[in-house]
This record gives sequence, C-alpha cells and structure tokens, in this order.
Amino acid sequence: MQTPLPSSRASRRAFLRQASALSVSGVAAPWALNLAALGEAAAATAADYKALVCVFLYGGNDYGNTLVPYDTSSHALYQGQRPTLAYARSALDATALAPTIAPVDAAGFARQYALAPELAPLLPIFNAGRLGALLNVGTLIQPTSKAQYTAKSVPLPPKLFSHNDQQSVWQSSAPEGATSGWGGRMGDLLMAGNGNATFTCVNVSGNAVYLSGRAAVQYQVSANGSVPLNALKSPLFGSAAASTALRSLITQPRTQLLEAEHTRVMQRAIDADAVLAGALAGGPPIATPFPAGNALAAQLKMVARMISVADAIGAKRQVFFVSLGGFDNHDGLLTIHPGLLTTVADALSAFYAATVELGVASQVTSFTASDFGRTLAGNNDGSDHGWGSMHFMLGGAVRGQRFYGTPPAIANNGPDDVGQGRLLPTTSVDQFAATLGKWFGISDANLLTVLPNLANYNASARDLGFL
Repeated sequence: MQTPLPSSRASRRAFLRQASALSVSGVAAPWALNLAALGEAAAATAADYKALVCVFLYGGNDYGNTLVPYDTSSHALYQGQRPTLAYARSALDATALAPTIAPVDAAGFARQYALAPELAPLLPIFNAGRLGALLNVGTLIQPTSKAQYTAKSVPLPPKLFSHNDQQSVWQSSAPEGATSGWGGRMGDLLMAGNGNATFTCVNVSGNAVYLSGRAAVQYQVSANGSVPLNALKSPLFGSAAASTALRSLITQPRTQLLEAEHTRVMQRAIDADAVLAGALAGGPPIATPFPAGNALAAQLKMVARMISVADAIGAKRQVFFVSLGGFDNHDGLLTIHPGLLTTVADALSAFYAATVELGVASQVTSFTASDFGRTLAGNNDGSDHGWGSMHFMLGGAVRGQRFYGTPPAIANNGPDDVGQGRLLPTTSVDQFAATLGKWFGISDANLLTVLPNLANYNASARDLGFL
C-alpha cells in the first residue's frame, strides 16, 4: 500500500480509523493502528519466500463423496445413509488411501478412507507424503459438544447453513458484511517485508473477503495476468493525446479525501500493471502442462507464474485466492459432482507439479475450503447444506500421507452430527488457519489477533501439526 500524500495523511488516518470501527468482528480495531510496526517486526525474519494458496469451492462441497469411508463397516454405514448416492466399494479400490498412521475414531476404532475415483490424480501426491486430509473441520466459536449445541449453551457461528454467511465466516470469522479476512490480516503483518506491498494478497478469481486486510488490499488479476486500463495501453479514440489527457486526469493530486483515495488507487493499479506485466513477460517458461478448458487450472497457472517471478516483483510473502463454483448440488449430485472433482484434482496436481518444477514446492502450501459440508443423508439425487467437512492440504512442507482430526461417526443424529449427517465440527477453521499462519511466519501472539476465536482453544490445540 503506497504512502498517502502528505496533505491527506491526517484525513486518511481518520477515514481508516472510522472504517475499522465498522468491522463486524470489532476485536481488530485496537491493533489496526499498529499494523505497520507489527508488520515490520514480523517481516524482519522473512528472508525466504513462502506462499499460501486458498482453493475455495463455492456452494458447499459434498464431503461424503469426496473422502469416502472405505473400511467394510464404515462403507456399509455410508451406503446405508445415502443408498442412491454412494460409490460402490469396488469403485474405490484403486483410490484407497494407505496412511502412515491409521485414523482412529472417538470409540478407538481404526478407519479407512478412499479418495473419490475422480480425485485419482491426487493419490501419488498423498503417497509421496505431500498431501494430507483434515477430517471434520468447520466454523466454530469455541470447542462445542453436541449437548452444548442442543442446549445452545455456548456461542455458535452466526447464520449456520447460509451460503453467503458461512462463506464469510470461513474466510473472515464473521458473517456477510465483514471487512477483513484472515488471509488479508496475515498479509497485514507481513506486507512490510515485500518490496512491493501491492502483490501481498492476490486474487485470481474476482473478489473475496478472505484477502481483505486492515492495510493490505487484495490485488485482482485475471488468469492471463494483470488487468490493464486499455485506454492507457492504446490510443483512446485513436488519439495518443487523449490517452495522455486521461492519464493526467486520473492520476493528478487531489485534496478532497475520496478523490485523493481514488487517485492513489488508480496510480497503484497503473504502476502494478507495469511491474507485473514486465515481470511475467521476462519470467521463466513453465513446462508443466496445465489441463485446457479447466478454469481452476488456469487460475492456478497464473499463481505459478506469479510465484516464478516473486524476486522480480519483490515478494517474500504472498497469499493467493482461487476458486471454483458449482458445488451446491441439491440435485444431480452424481452427474455434476464427479466432474467438479475431476476439475479440482487435475488443477491441483498440475499446480503441485509446477511448484516442483520451479523448485519451490516446500515454500508453497495449498489448501481447500468451502462454505460448509453437506448432509450425508441424501434427498433423492442430491444433498443439503451441512456444517463440518473434509479438506486437503498439499505442498512440499506438508506432513502428508496422514489424516488430521477425528473420523466422525457415520450415523444420522449420531454423536458427531446434528441431523441428516450434518457434521458438528471437531476441528475449527481457526485451528486450521493458525497452523497455516504459524508456518507462514505469524507469531503465536499475532495469530490471536488474526484469528479472534483462537483464544478459545488451548495453546496446545492451536497447531494441528500438518506443517
């Protein structure tokens, strides 16, 4: 973020102070004014390069047909819960997972899982110890038992089962309307170590609260690169003079607060486009093939290209966001969901291979996320909104070929669900994020400000150990 013009510094400070006061989470306001100092302290140790890549699956991914119960008794229970939707056990033989440590449920029984057949491209990464699975993770305020949920004796995430709100809670710890997300707040703390702070938080899929910080601003790019202002790239109305006049009009200093802010943003966009376009043009070719016609793969290829020119754009810490929609499968689960999983698997496997090619696999950690899981019990040919879900972490630093978290019991209204196979999470998004953040270089103390609910968990339970 560029320094404001001297004449507007005081008014801009007041503007930001007021904006932070409007935050739904509120808890960030006291430390928002100290972000610069915190960022410099955190970035002082960031001599290497690291990137976090959030792969968000919009609509609520169906966990039951993503990471599938495979041992004989578990599969029978799974098939009983969704007789018209379940994979046959024989269809899972080729993607059965052999972890280094078998996951054990709350009753002490070892459980087996298989990847959905469409996720087969991820199997070699799991077997190589570079992909792990997190069981029953979701939005929570504090550790919550089923008895507490039923009695409503503890605070619960706001507006459960709502797409927009749970997307926001996942990404920011607050419902729709939140002004910052935990990816952006991590960027706040480390952006001072980047030569160009603009490239700290990068969104390749549009806009997401996940990447909005108190100081860090998400920089949006397309799958093809930076988005230029065409009227400046080529003569406006065929006139170079018109383009020059437009550039002067949108970048000249202003004294009014909002006009000055608009000018600053426009200048930053023009400067960033020039830097990034130049760096990408001179960047190393990536030989790893990315599948054509795969929107998620195209986004991840751009992430790989930006990582390949991190030195040229002055980046030491970067947080990326990519996404894929279509997971709200109330109907047609068996016809729609397999194709979505194929898209995800092909994209993630290509991206991981590209990080290996670039020699940065151990410096890049990717993870999946989604609004919520879905019901295990079907509604004819689909599933409904749920809560807890299963997610993946992959990268050279991941302690893979393992499961993290506790396997949930497979039962409608069982000890681990609140009806229809809606899992009551046993691991929180805050714990998931804290593990990623600690690896990224965020101190334990600063994680408590980035993740407002983390203080409700014992210090020993905040790092899940997958990095």
